[in-house]
Amino acid sequence: MKKRQWLLLGAVLLPLCATQVWAQQDTGPGCGLGKMLWEGSKQQKSIGGQVLQSTTNGTFASQTFGISSGTSGCTNDGTIMAQYKVKVFAAANYENLSQDMAQGGGEHLASLAELMGVPENSRPEFYNLAQVQYATLVQSGDQTPDGMVQTLESAMATHPTFANLIVH
Repeated sequence: MKKRQWLLLGAVLLPLCATQVWAQQDTGPGCGLGKMLWEGSKQQKSIGGQVLQSTTNGTFASQTFGISSGTSGCTNDGTIMAQYKVKVFAAANYENLSQDMAQGGGEHLASLAELMGVPENSRPEFYNLAQVQYATLVQSGDQTPDGMVQTLESAMATHPTFANLIVH
């Protein structure tokens, strides 16, 4: 009877010992802005620290963007097709892109132009097109990152300078 109790106690305590080993190897929810901000924190490996890292990543969509672009401490071992890079960037930077489109320029719109393959000498024309399309986007009621990309791509597809840049 006593041997059975010891075996039962050992079976209960074994996962707790293994958890300590796993916890030493696990430093949080992967990569992204949350991982970078909370790195080095004394609470990094605690549940609270990991929740903060994960919440920060989710709030700013930084983990998805980091994995896609190979930034924010993430690795990018594969190739992502150009249209997905644009969509991921638009999703991660939607508010700033909306403001830049409304103004007809800005660093986020410049980054989007780069991802879409717009040549430097055509960027002012692209910024103007984006500003005009911003009004269309607002009127359509589809104020989502995908709607933004679709609106821009539709306008670019019929524009003589940008028609050849659209990746499908």
